Amino acid sequence: GAVALCLSKWGRLAPKRVTLSYESTSTSPVLQQRRQVHYSLIPHGRSGRSSVSGIVATVFGATGFLGRYVVNRLARIGSQVIIPYRCDPYDLMYLRPMGDLGQLLFMEWDSRDKESTRRAVEHSNVVINLVGREWETKNCQFEDVFVNIPKRIAQVSREAGVEKFIQVSHLNADMKSRSRYLRNKAVGEKIVREEFPGAIILKPSEMFGREDRYLNHYANMRWFGGVPLISLGKKTVKQPVHVVDVAKAILSAIKESESKGKTYALTGPHRYLLYDLVEYIYAVLHRIYLPYFLPRPLYHLVARFFELNPFDPWITRDKVDRFHLTDMKFPELPGLEDLGIVPTPLEQKAIQVLRLHRKYRWIDTEMEESKPATPVS
Repeated sequence: GAVALCLSKWGRLAPKRVTLSYESTSTSPVLQQRRQVHYSLIPHGRSGRSSVSGIVATVFGATGFLGRYVVNRLARIGSQVIIPYRCDPYDLMYLRPMGDLGQLLFMEWDSRDKESTRRAVEHSNVVINLVGREWETKNCQFEDVFVNIPKRIAQVSREAGVEKFIQVSHLNADMKSRSRYLRNKAVGEKIVREEFPGAIILKPSEMFGREDRYLNHYANMRWFGGVPLISLGKKTVKQPVHVVDVAKAILSAIKESESKGKTYALTGPHRYLLYDLVEYIYAVLHRIYLPYFLPRPLYHLVARFFELNPFDPWITRDKVDRFHLTDMKFPELPGLEDLGIVPTPLEQKAIQVLRLHRKYRWIDTEMEESKPATPVS
């Protein structure tokens, strides 16, 4: 038989479609098959980064906190990952070693240009939208980030025949939320479901990890003479999830044949009062915990001052509301366990994040000396 394998370029590097043709001879059984397949969709080789998993994934928002873990998980099993970017190319350098040679493909992307989005997804069988933003600017509103961009990506993905579309939302996304961030997340979920009915929606709670804006945020509050909390954090219940678990969930949702059209609530194994959670953070740091009550209007006033920062604001009014909102419960929705993932307790990984904030004399202290936070039922 004759096998014709033709590789073309994605821009310059991307693989083309491959024509497989098997023709019978006088000595072989009668077998003839002609079909158009993508070479990167044919799994082959041993498992690992040098194999081919059969997944060609476009990851929007790959340069963010969650994005780097998703790209790493995809690349280590031999997937081809297309990474559309809007940042400086030098900001992508840390992603390049994650995949084998030629497996990570970078392309400039204009989120307002439909044709640019189409080029990013036209060869993929999986599209993952991780595009997000912690604060608004004059030229980049939450509505653009969480509604318009997902709508455009979902629409183009459906037209391109993408098999699986994954949208990452938030556990507390709600049309009636006090937070504008969470309201737009909820609208984005609805729009994506309309544009791509088989979309997989993941709703993680606040994520923690080495580069997070959660545990690091509270650890850095020591520079302000203590930790301001609305109602001292005793009316807020949080259930943070490890970022690696969320990345694993995305990979499992891709592999799971029955995941299409489902919504998953991704949370950690324990729920904590915000007061107890922050107290545990400072116990791990071996620093004095000085919480103090700050009314919401006054907290908003302080946050408004930080919003004037033309760079990355340390706190915003929306972030104040989001961090003091009790995490919802969705017992009817599948979670990490349904994707074959055991949730990681905060106490197991907190040291990886917080060791950087310790004083030098406590740098090697064992975790057993810190009393764990008490979960609430």
